[in-house]
Amino acid sequence: MGPVIDDETMPLFLINGFLEAGKTQFLQFTMGQDYFQAEGKTLLICCEEGDTEYDPELLKKTNTILVNVESMDEISPERLTELELLHNPERVLMEWNGMWNQDELRLPKDWEVYQQITIIDGSTFDLYVKNMKPLLGAMVRNSELIICNRCDDVEDLEGYRRTLLAMNNQAEIVFEDAEGEISEISEADLPYDLSADVTVIAPEDFGIWYIDCMDKPDRYRGKVVEFTGMVMKSNKFPKNYFVPGRMAMTCCEADMTFLGFICKAREARNLENRQWVKVRAKIEYEEWQDYGGVGPVLYAESVEPAEPIKDIVQF
Repeated sequence: MGPVIDDETMPLFLINGFLEAGKTQFLQFTMGQDYFQAEGKTLLICCEEGDTEYDPELLKKTNTILVNVESMDEISPERLTELELLHNPERVLMEWNGMWNQDELRLPKDWEVYQQITIIDGSTFDLYVKNMKPLLGAMVRNSELIICNRCDDVEDLEGYRRTLLAMNNQAEIVFEDAEGEISEISEADLPYDLSADVTVIAPEDFGIWYIDCMDKPDRYRGKVVEFTGMVMKSNKFPKNYFVPGRMAMTCCEADMTFLGFICKAREARNLENRQWVKVRAKIEYEEWQDYGGVGPVLYAESVEPAEPIKDIVQF
């Protein structure tokens, strides 16, 4: 699990998700695997009490000490340091309480989150997105892996995927039903026609297109799209480059961000920041410093003035 561990650092493996999402089952499964049979003691901090209890035999076999906590006060940096001194573990697992805001977690200076995994119950996903999106966003934001289980009756997995990627576009997302992992997700839900000579992206579909274009290069490479966006320019961009994009709310009002792809256009030098334009461009995928690797690069066929779009992109 995770990278090579520094002897000076206490590695924390954080498993989060809302109540009854399947966190305990996932942790018990993980602890029972051969690769988890590491030397030394494991400290397991459980922050909520669900229907599933940890198997005492498994805890004993894996040299794991279980500590139950009932409030955030019990996992202050001072209290965590006390637990470390008391039990002297090699590693710490933490089953997070989904009703606590993870942004408020404070760790001792020598503790480090080595891996974070979010477990989501697909059957209740819509409910949490509608009612507890900021809490979900705080859990998902820094997760390397998101496992969405119980997806047997979910029709719009593609929509779930885009919602999660809007909160964290670096995460690996796995969907599971009763049979195991679901490998293929249909693209039939897309609200625009990718087989057209020019795929027109309506204003209300910008967020869907942005996430899907980042996530599925093979769908979009070489396609020509047309959309309306606001101009962002920077002195750091090479000559003839700008970013047409939209303001978006990925989680809550505090998480407003500008979403757009770098675009090369003859017209770039004449454009002004915050000007609205209609862009028709071909999509390629190339190395670009702001992407931290390969990402969509637009090659404009035309850039024309356009009417502003007042609505904020939401996911």
